[in-house]
Amino acid sequence: MPPPPAASPAAIRLGAPHPYLKTHGTKVARLHLLDWIVLLLLVAIDAGLNLIEPFHRFVGEDMMTSLRYPLKRNTVPIWAVPIYAVAGPMIIIVEEWLLFSVLITAVLTDAIKDGVGRPRPNFFWRCFPDGIPKYNNITRGVICHGDKSVIKEGHKSFPSGHTSWSFAGLGFLSWYLAGKIKAFDRGGHVAKLCIVVLPLLLAAMVGVSRVDDYWHHWQDVFTGGILGLVVASFCYLQFFPPPAGEQGFWPHAYFEHILHPEVENQVQLTAASNHHQGPVAADMRSNSQSLDSMEEGRRTRCFISDTAN
Repeated sequence: MPPPPAASPAAIRLGAPHPYLKTHGTKVARLHLLDWIVLLLLVAIDAGLNLIEPFHRFVGEDMMTSLRYPLKRNTVPIWAVPIYAVAGPMIIIVEEWLLFSVLITAVLTDAIKDGVGRPRPNFFWRCFPDGIPKYNNITRGVICHGDKSVIKEGHKSFPSGHTSWSFAGLGFLSWYLAGKIKAFDRGGHVAKLCIVVLPLLLAAMVGVSRVDDYWHHWQDVFTGGILGLVVASFCYLQFFPPPAGEQGFWPHAYFEHILHPEVENQVQLTAASNHHQGPVAADMRSNSQSLDSMEEGRRTRCFISDTAN
């Protein structure tokens, strides 16, 4: 029977993980410089989507029966959405991961809004603020005489932006909390599950308020919630292992760039030496070092798994 593999220094350090954001925050930020550029690009794209005119779907006289709900104020103001969906969770999640979830969701939501152009349930009062309707004599389509900006917003019902933002930010927070408190450790602690569900409940209540305020149809809210939660799930799993896994506490960057700095340094040395070697020799050397790194990573994972068991 072969002896067990020797514990590597990286595996030994895993027993008492350090707060890597304080000690390696600058290093991780430099490695993700391109990600920050993409974030700025997403902000610019979303700003542009809010400036363009959405598609004006045909609205006939007979359709106004279901679009005559009162024009009420928002229970959850627009300015409050970035606070509870972004700023609040980032008090706990001090990284750019959450921003990807929210901004990708925002771009998708606003793009769909502009493309679909579904009228809101209160479209009648946006179109005819004085309550006097006017229709085309031939097509019986509406001829609005309200404020242009209010009418423009009236064509952005599907999907709900409040709801998609809420589930993108708070849904990511639920994933994050599930990994940090090890909610799925098979210990049967219901209290942990309640902590994970709480952000989702808050997001759901925001969606309910959008229907209660007559700013959205229920289909808009349902679709917005699914959209935000799906994007949040993809973004979380891009940066973190599944919460139910033994390594679900830390992000991928912790294992790739901090627990194994020797692999990164080796890659940098290889890249530098390639300038002084021929292409064939450089490829052979790179392939050999890659195989060695993969084998070292496999041994480390085996040791971690044996230690946990």
